[in-house]
Amino acid sequence: MSRLHRALIRDLWHLRGQVIATALVVSVGIGAFVTMVSTYQSLARARADYYSTYRFADVFAGLKRAPDSLAATLRLIPGVAAVQTRVAEDVVLSVVKLAEPATGRLISLPSAAQSGESLNRLYLTAGRYPSPWSDDEIVASQTFARANSLSLGSRIGAVLNGRWKVLRIVGLALSPEYVYEVGPGMVVPDNRRFGVLWMNAEGLATAFNMKGAFNDLSLSLARGASSKDVIDAVDRLLAPYGGFRAYDRTEQPSNRFLTDELGEIEVNATYIPAIFLAVAVFLVYTLLVRLITIQRSQIALLKAFGYSNVRIGMHYLEFALLIVALGLTIGLTLGGYFGAGLIGVYQQYFHFPVLRYRLGLSLILFATAIALAAALGGSLTAARRAVRLPPAAAMRPEPPRSFRAGVLDRAGLIRRLDTVTKAILRNLARRPWRAALSVLGIAAAVATVVIGRFMFDAVNALMAVHFDAAEREDVTVTFNETRSRGAVTSLRELPGVLRVEPFRAMPALIRAGHREKRVSVLAVPPSGTLRQLIDARRRRIEVPPGGLVLTRKLARILGVVEGNHVLVEQLDGRRQQFTAAVVRLSDEPVGINGYMDADALAGLLGEDAPISGALLQVDKSREPALFASLKHTPAVAAVSIRSATLATIRAIMNRSFILMTIVMTGFGIVLVAGVVYNSVRIALSERGTELASLRVLGFTRVEVGQLLLGEQALLTLVAIPAGCALGALICRLLVPAFDRELFRLPFILTGATFGFASLVTLGSAAAAGCLVAGRIARLDLIAVLKARE
Repeated sequence: MSRLHRALIRDLWHLRGQVIATALVVSVGIGAFVTMVSTYQSLARARADYYSTYRFADVFAGLKRAPDSLAATLRLIPGVAAVQTRVAEDVVLSVVKLAEPATGRLISLPSAAQSGESLNRLYLTAGRYPSPWSDDEIVASQTFARANSLSLGSRIGAVLNGRWKVLRIVGLALSPEYVYEVGPGMVVPDNRRFGVLWMNAEGLATAFNMKGAFNDLSLSLARGASSKDVIDAVDRLLAPYGGFRAYDRTEQPSNRFLTDELGEIEVNATYIPAIFLAVAVFLVYTLLVRLITIQRSQIALLKAFGYSNVRIGMHYLEFALLIVALGLTIGLTLGGYFGAGLIGVYQQYFHFPVLRYRLGLSLILFATAIALAAALGGSLTAARRAVRLPPAAAMRPEPPRSFRAGVLDRAGLIRRLDTVTKAILRNLARRPWRAALSVLGIAAAVATVVIGRFMFDAVNALMAVHFDAAEREDVTVTFNETRSRGAVTSLRELPGVLRVEPFRAMPALIRAGHREKRVSVLAVPPSGTLRQLIDARRRRIEVPPGGLVLTRKLARILGVVEGNHVLVEQLDGRRQQFTAAVVRLSDEPVGINGYMDADALAGLLGEDAPISGALLQVDKSREPALFASLKHTPAVAAVSIRSATLATIRAIMNRSFILMTIVMTGFGIVLVAGVVYNSVRIALSERGTELASLRVLGFTRVEVGQLLLGEQALLTLVAIPAGCALGALICRLLVPAFDRELFRLPFILTGATFGFASLVTLGSAAAAGCLVAGRIARLDLIAVLKARE
């Protein structure tokens, strides 16, 4: 081992506290990067393997009814590789131990389900497929079965086309169509109250009078085929059969949720590591600069004994590399641990047959390259200072700074302050860049904690807007087909119903120039109070008797503003078209819809105002009786319960967002402690003679401690509001990542979030200060005063 290497080990040991603090900051940055990227890669790989192995379709379409013979024509469309026709119906389920009615999606199984030729194949986790001759055997989604403690042999009651039927579970399965299993109108999965059930094709077709026909279509595309051309051809063929407009995989609900989540992970993998690695560069730089200042005479001796500038520069680069290597090792370990844990969390929401955590060699090498870049970024400038020191100048102590009256003294702003406070302010004023960098490092930690709490604030605000101001109904009932307004009377007679407001949900294609979007146009009564449209200030928007109200997100997609006209094409019934003016924009945070007055829409379509369902306000004490009645109501296809949706969202918040807050808070603590500890230790090293002299002159240990720690306390107090502002800015920049069609998170940060971030920062800074306070108390006055600086 060379002399320089032995010196390097001694320096690392002597500065072990600062080395460890800097390495921890590096480890958090690397760990966050590895966690996010490895999670993304694991999910993306699981999705690709699942979709490929189980033949997830590329194009989907729903329709009213078409003969099976149409499948042969669909196969002739250029670019179509495979066609699968099915029967799919939503029904109300009665599940043991579940008081509320659940919603089930019944899907027919093709005869080739087990042959590998069908699309959207099932992954059986238990049991078997239904027998070809059975009409009551089903395969249930594993998530729905687990949530309701169902197993093989369990029975579920259902109303199939007006007839009560008891279905028996013979198999449990997962499907690539339902990696994220959400029901109609749902934003988050509620596995207790929505499940997918697969049934023998013959039995399901017979139950719904669909023998020899289908109402659901899936297609796979040949390599290089254009999905748009195929969709246009499919729409032309399905139009006479009540086609609801085909769509490709990007709009398939489950895949869209998964893609959005992967996009969020990519964003997190960028900004969180960048914050920590930037601070790590600063810490490495300040540590090396101080080491070079202390070792001026040693550098001169090395040059005098013939060591080249390159070798001396490499000595200090190796110092930085070893610190970062320690941080890299810890970071890779943390990244692997948290990545595996995060995959376990995602497994609760995204259901894959196999979801393995993968930490590939390429990612390890990339993380190593990032760590190396951080080491070089923090050390090159400092090492250059060592190389440029002439031997003769380096043999002499560093000349003292020339002090003169600063701005604060000339302005007379500190004249009446005590001696300790004057010294603190003067020292900060003489080293403004160092102070600014310390403030920036602590501010980054504050911002990290603020970002971690942002999701809490945003989701709480979304829930308040959507469930308190916009959707105020207790229960939403959806019919299996449009009904006359006379159905409202039947609903009013159900037990516990206090108020009924009907609605019409018309599937429609809205066009504005070359842009178009398939949405639902909701026709609501003008006197309705249970479903309200709101603006940005949560004020109610009245639906005008003529014209169309669009959600602001839908308006942006279509590129329209108030006053523009759009073409609305009805996708059910007689598929009529009409032009409507966009009269208002709504700011509701969930979904993208159009809204019209019910009577106005009926007049444009020449209909007798049919309804798709109703919003109910109910007596809470009679809910059990109401739910029991809805389970056996033939006309009902789906039931949504507001209280259950709220409970599900809160459960997800408790599982996911609390974990995120804990992790981000931990990151912030490491960052604050690392910055403060390094700053105080460097200040103690630089000002040891000054502090010892003050002790000899009669200053107490408390006063000396106040002089040193008070400086960092002041910087921390300045950094807290700056960090809150930085965190708010980053959250504001992150909002577009959560601007989805299904929901939009508002930019909301509460005082509790800023208070929490401030307390965490103050506590971390105090803990770091306490670690150094002991060294101040043990300051050897004689040794320090005799030391040659």
